[in-house]
Amino acid sequence: MKFDWYKKISSFGVELEKAEQSLSENRKLAGFVALIMLVFMMLAGLAAFFIAVKSPEKVMVPDVVGKELTGALQEMQVKELYPKIRLRYSKSPEDKGTVLEQSPAGGTIVKAGRRINLTVSQGVILDRVEDYTGMKIDDLRIQLQTLFAASSVQMIKVPDLPIYKQDESEAGTILEQNPPANTNLTSPITLQLVVSSGPGRREIPIPNLKGLSLNDILLQISKSSLIFDFTAQLPQEGQAAGTVISQKWPEGKTSTSAYSRIEVVIALPDKIHNNLIYGLIDERLPPYPIPLEAELKAEPVQGNPYRIAAFKHTGNRLTIPYAVPRKTRLILTVAGKEIKRFIAE
Repeated sequence: MKFDWYKKISSFGVELEKAEQSLSENRKLAGFVALIMLVFMMLAGLAAFFIAVKSPEKVMVPDVVGKELTGALQEMQVKELYPKIRLRYSKSPEDKGTVLEQSPAGGTIVKAGRRINLTVSQGVILDRVEDYTGMKIDDLRIQLQTLFAASSVQMIKVPDLPIYKQDESEAGTILEQNPPANTNLTSPITLQLVVSSGPGRREIPIPNLKGLSLNDILLQISKSSLIFDFTAQLPQEGQAAGTVISQKWPEGKTSTSAYSRIEVVIALPDKIHNNLIYGLIDERLPPYPIPLEAELKAEPVQGNPYRIAAFKHTGNRLTIPYAVPRKTRLILTVAGKEIKRFIAE
């Protein structure tokens, strides 16, 4: 039956077997071409992807240190670099708005789009001298240190040794200054100051310390404008630890000039007594033209730090007794400067 059908078709000039064979070969070719096209499309896609994620162009960082910020930003923009700005005080008013530092440095090769750190001057904290007369010289030191704490340069400094003269003003009061108030600051200066050394001789009552306990002695030290030179002695029979055995002053006198020295002998045990370490700080200091604030602090192993005594001192020999728990750290300062630090053992 099939043979007859093929014969009928062939009689019309169509050879189906050849057509079927040709169609089979064309199907294989079409599949092969489709496979090639798929591979080509994949390669083209990969090429497009790598082109899209290609690394940014490398550029040289311009050197903008010392240039105005506006010009520096324009140079960064041309190189397709992005600045990150940090403001800082500088030592000259003329630096305001200029680039002080940069990172990475000029000449460094980086990728375009890199962030460049620029430190820009916002000028000086203070552009003119103020009026300091009437202030205490110690207060002025603290004020200037605080004011210029964030600056790389302290534009105004206080002399270590100002000129002192007697005056009715309290000791340490600034009487005169140079440069005068409202002088423009163009560079760092050290003030020239005339400071009061006090009104001269002033009579101070002499307290009787004999028999007082250590706490009462420390209270007297803090309240009095006298200087007590202590000498330690081991307690004898009937003498309590930390009490004053004797003191010396001119016979018949009940008062003396401010910051005169009074010799005092105190009983201090050389071993732990009542769980306390007793001792005597004995320091040699330079002479001071005016009395300076001195302070003895304690930092116990347990508990909060506390002040043992605060007083004014004119320098030379400084003595102060103490009684603290073992391992307590003791810190002696004069005019805010640490003089001695040790552990009581």
